[in-house]
Amino acid sequence: MHEKVGVYPRATFTGPQGLVLGPDIDLRLFLGRWDSAFAAFEGAQPSLHFFDSHGDAVHKVHLRDSSDRAEFDRLVEVFRSADQSPRQRVIAPEPVAAPRPDDAIDVPGFQAAWLAMQDTHEFFGLLRRHGVTRTQALRLAPPGHAMRVASDSPRVALDGAAAGSLPIMVFVASMGCIQIHTGPVMRVAPMGPWLNVMDPGFNLHLRADHVRDVWVVRKPTSDGIVTSLELFDAADDTIALMFGARKPGRPEDENWRALIATLPPV
Repeated sequence: MHEKVGVYPRATFTGPQGLVLGPDIDLRLFLGRWDSAFAAFEGAQPSLHFFDSHGDAVHKVHLRDSSDRAEFDRLVEVFRSADQSPRQRVIAPEPVAAPRPDDAIDVPGFQAAWLAMQDTHEFFGLLRRHGVTRTQALRLAPPGHAMRVASDSPRVALDGAAAGSLPIMVFVASMGCIQIHTGPVMRVAPMGPWLNVMDPGFNLHLRADHVRDVWVVRKPTSDGIVTSLELFDAADDTIALMFGARKPGRPEDENWRALIATLPPV
């Protein structure tokens, strides 16, 4: 769970894809996955809840004391559905296709395309073109560009970033939204199976016992190598991605690179 406090700037949309780009609220929206929305009035502050067609949450918005409650009420009234029944249609998800076997992959071609990347955003297209899953791609990566590391690496990375006042980026996604934190982390607080960041404007709640694999991944860009720490669950689904904070046109922070280099391989 990835929680940010801030003001939504004006969103921009290109077809079903949306961008909310602000200093605090930073989102990538995939509206083709959004299916239903609810206004909830439990507790002191109301909230908005958005779901996909399978009934899984894609995004939630909780008002704060400083929020404009009158505007919230107006929004709810404008978009109130005529259907207020207690039943909601949901669709069972399609079975996930098994990955193609490694020997069906053009591994030399895939590795050459990896090494030719100029931007980290090219990675998603690379996976599609070569028909590989994300974790399969990491296994088949060019030598030195992907390495599995110890399961406690997320805690080590967050502790190191906090100790060094090192700004980082943390990406957490649902099927319909990617939410990004960019900035420092200060208070890292493990509690039982949970690894938490408890900062005034950013909370992260990670079930560390649900993390099966952790990878250090190096992708070439026009600004040099960009290094990520990538977390996956038992179904090979991405839980979270962590990067050093950077802007396009600038090389990766050497302090982030040095921190990641301390993580032991497995």
